[in-house]
Amino acid sequence: MVFSPPERVRGPLISRLEAIESRIVRACERAGRPRSAVTLVAVSKTYPASAIREAMAAGVRHFGENRVQELKQKVEEIPGGLAGGEAVWHMIGHIQRNKVRDVVACADAVHSVDSLRLAEELNDRALAAGRHIPCFVQVNVSGEASKFGLDPEALDPLLAGLAPLDGLQVQGFMTLASPAANPESVRPEFRMLREFYEQARTRYAHLAGMHALSMGMSGDFEVAIEEGATHVRIGSALFGSRS
Repeated sequence: MVFSPPERVRGPLISRLEAIESRIVRACERAGRPRSAVTLVAVSKTYPASAIREAMAAGVRHFGENRVQELKQKVEEIPGGLAGGEAVWHMIGHIQRNKVRDVVACADAVHSVDSLRLAEELNDRALAAGRHIPCFVQVNVSGEASKFGLDPEALDPLLAGLAPLDGLQVQGFMTLASPAANPESVRPEFRMLREFYEQARTRYAHLAGMHALSMGMSGDFEVAIEEGATHVRIGSALFGSRS
C-alpha cells in the first residue's frame, strides 16, 4: 500500500513517515521496482499502543514485535488479522519453543524460523489451531555470534525438512545485517540472502512459491530494497528514539 495520510493527521510521526515513504519510493525507482512491492513493517517494540494507533491512522497496517509477551499485550489492545482487526502483527524476534503456542495465537506472520525443531513446533501448533502460518526462515548472513539465525551451512537440511510441514506457509527468508555506519558496507549481506533465496526456490519444489525477503531496518533499508527486500522493518526512524 502506498502511504497517503489524511490531511487532518499531522505530527512528528507523520513527518517521519512521509520521509520514510519518500525514501522507499526513490529506492524502488532506482531498483526498477513498483512501490507496491515493498511492505513497511513498523517495529513497535517498546512503543506504546497510542503510537501504534497514530501510525494506523496514517495508513500503516503492518507492525513487528521482538518479544512474545509484548506482542500478546499489544494484540489484546489492537487486534490483528486473526481477530478480524486491521493490524497485521509480525513476530520478528527470536522464539523459544515454550512460547510457540502464544505466537501462533497472536502473530499473523513469523519472521524468525531458525531451526527445524522450532519449525516443527510451529507446524504442530498451527495445525492444532487450524492455521497455516506465514513464516520466514531467518539466516545469519553476517556471521555474528550475537545474532540469531541459521548458519548458511545449515540452511539446506532445514529447507529440506520443511517439505512435510503443512502448517507453515514459507514466504521467504529474513536476515539482520551487521551494524554499519555506511549502509553500502552491508549490501553484500543482503545480496547473499537474495542468492540463497533464489537458489532455494530453484532447488526445492516445496519452496518454489516463495516470494518475500524480509531485510533492511532504519539505517539500511534503502540498500535492502535495491537488493530485493519485500519487507523492511523500521522502528526508530518512524517512532523516534527509544528511551
